[in-house]
Amino acid sequence: MPLMPETTTQTIESALGGVLDPELGVDIVELGMVRGIEIDGTAATIHIALTIAACPLRTQIEGDVVRKVIALPGIDSVDVQVTAMTDRQRSELMGIARRNARDTAAPTMVNPMTRVIAVGSGKGGVGKSSISVNLAVAIADTGYRVGLLDADIWGFSIPRMLGITGRRLEAGDDRKIVPMQAAGIQVVSTGLMLDDEQTALMWRGLMLSKALEQFLHDVAWDRDLDYLVIDMPPGTGDIQMALARLLPQAEMVVVTTPQKAAQKVAARVADMARRSFLPVVGVVENMAGFTTDDGTHYDLFGKGGGEELAAELGVPLIGSIPLDPFVVEGGDDGAPVVRAHPDAPSARAVAGVAARILELVPPAADETCTARIAVLMEQLGQDAAG
Repeated sequence: MPLMPETTTQTIESALGGVLDPELGVDIVELGMVRGIEIDGTAATIHIALTIAACPLRTQIEGDVVRKVIALPGIDSVDVQVTAMTDRQRSELMGIARRNARDTAAPTMVNPMTRVIAVGSGKGGVGKSSISVNLAVAIADTGYRVGLLDADIWGFSIPRMLGITGRRLEAGDDRKIVPMQAAGIQVVSTGLMLDDEQTALMWRGLMLSKALEQFLHDVAWDRDLDYLVIDMPPGTGDIQMALARLLPQAEMVVVTTPQKAAQKVAARVADMARRSFLPVVGVVENMAGFTTDDGTHYDLFGKGGGEELAAELGVPLIGSIPLDPFVVEGGDDGAPVVRAHPDAPSARAVAGVAARILELVPPAADETCTARIAVLMEQLGQDAAG
């Protein structure tokens, strides 16, 4: 069994490079907000300086820091110590933010305030796309603005599951791709760029990551999106690595079935996520048994795989979704089960998963502590682009 890599202060600092200030869109390490890192056995203490100590976004930044660091091997607890910046430090932060807006490559069209949930699996056939669709709709049904990106470039299935096959994405006046509206959410998929959903995309790895880049840079995602759910392809390939680079604020939900083989494969996805500093929010167990009308329950794919995987990864099992013919019916008919049959066991389970994710990855605060700075930075970015 290979030895786990040692977590050092440098490793933690690298992980914290994926925590963005939600308003400025720059990571907290570059902004000079990380003032110290200490490791004592399996406990890490992170010293963070915010623009003001009572910043309303403090809870979000603290939560992001904890999830990034706790995902590292050998770290069991994280203590975040928060202080307020001095006038000089605030001035330096502004200088860094201005330079970043002027000199860096064009950012993605996904607002840094948008929470990004990547739904991944180790293998195909575990119902990841069904969960992505129903999760996005369930979150939208709670009142949030939600986008759904079908990053399964080869195996796209989102358009059919939402009943929008045969429709095509179009460009707006600014030549950006306009997401399609379906079931109250914004949707983008390669399946919405083809005339026939049976057309095979024979693309190599580089083209796959470039496609994801286009979906993030050239799509006019709503700047007010609260959540962007990404349906990832199975495995640990180019798309997964590109996501970590393009959206460092992304977090992953791992989907498995109760079967031991699926659990072991799913563990590889979690390992990839952690190596890329993508926090694993939790595990969703799909196809968790079937209950007949007379109440008899059958564990058709075994039992306990989700719980074992969650325990192995040190993350919560955020839901178990039973086998339900309404899920299949809804996927074929373009009617997500959470909307078409909200009282079905699977729909109630998905709604529970959505509620748990909202709890674990809460939306960005409506009130901000550096809103005027954010507006200035966006203006600077527009001026630089012009």
